[in-house]
Amino acid sequence: MTITLGKIADHVGAELHGDPETVVNGLATLQSAKSGQVSFLSNRKYHRFLKQTEASAVIITREALEECPVSALVVDDPYLTYASVVRLFHPDTENIPGIHPTAVISPSATIDSSVTIGANVVIEDNSVIESGTFIDSGCVIKSDVTIGSNTRLYPNTVVCHSVLIGNRVILHPGVVVGSDGFGIANNKGRWTKIPQIGTVIIEDDVEIGASSSIDRGALENTVIEQGVKIDNQVQIAHNVHIGAHTAIAGCAAVAGSTTIGKYCMIGGMSAIGGHLEIVDNVIITGNSAVGNSIKTPGIYSSGIPATEAKLWRRIVARIRKLDELGRRIVKLEEEITQKR
Repeated sequence: MTITLGKIADHVGAELHGDPETVVNGLATLQSAKSGQVSFLSNRKYHRFLKQTEASAVIITREALEECPVSALVVDDPYLTYASVVRLFHPDTENIPGIHPTAVISPSATIDSSVTIGANVVIEDNSVIESGTFIDSGCVIKSDVTIGSNTRLYPNTVVCHSVLIGNRVILHPGVVVGSDGFGIANNKGRWTKIPQIGTVIIEDDVEIGASSSIDRGALENTVIEQGVKIDNQVQIAHNVHIGAHTAIAGCAAVAGSTTIGKYCMIGGMSAIGGHLEIVDNVIITGNSAVGNSIKTPGIYSSGIPATEAKLWRRIVARIRKLDELGRRIVKLEEEITQKR
């Protein structure tokens, strides 16, 4: 596909500095772009590549315009604009309604005529699939599931019984929604399974990354509110409630019965304990361990970043002595108080 810079500027509402008839055919990073490609600058870390770029045009802010050696598409948010330009070059493919002959569908399921169902899909009793939804190959949809309009399930997604999924939801390959939560009780040294009788509710415009698991509720439901974005290999335990437009990065885990507010950002490899409450507008940086509720919006971190091994060993040695030092300080304070 080839598009002129003028058409791109009109499409994204950018202020064009350059020839509107310049033709481009794709996108690339600042450091790898060649003539005929568009790039963008949104992270200061890559500013050093701007002056050397060979791109035909760069999506930038007004502050960086003077340093741009090529045509510029000036916008307030280059990264968001870049996303729009990507869609311009790579529009979504149009679904072709129909049911693959290898699909196994219960006679009691309700499937809208505009739905696309791929090879080896299984849809069980009383499930409902609404208009424009695409069920890719190998997906399993258990009984009494409802899936809204224009939702997409990529290959090998599993949706367990009685789950409710909204409109325009994206479930990437290998996602499991509605598996049993980790409910067990100890009976004289042996574990007894606790039936998980809640379900999962996924609201509109949610996206869940590959191989992530969303457990069903034990009594109440697990709820993922509208606009939530969840990365790959994330574990959401039973009875968790995630507020609207929160984003959770890869390999994070949220333990049972925790509530996360709206507009939060959870960094990758973070571990959030159970029965906690995190208010709206909280940012938790990557590799953090959250063991207590967070009641005030802000940025929270834990853990020590990787450092040179010898220095790390010295730090650990000092950490081990902190308790002893603390006790000595308390004893000294008591002695000073007695002398007064």
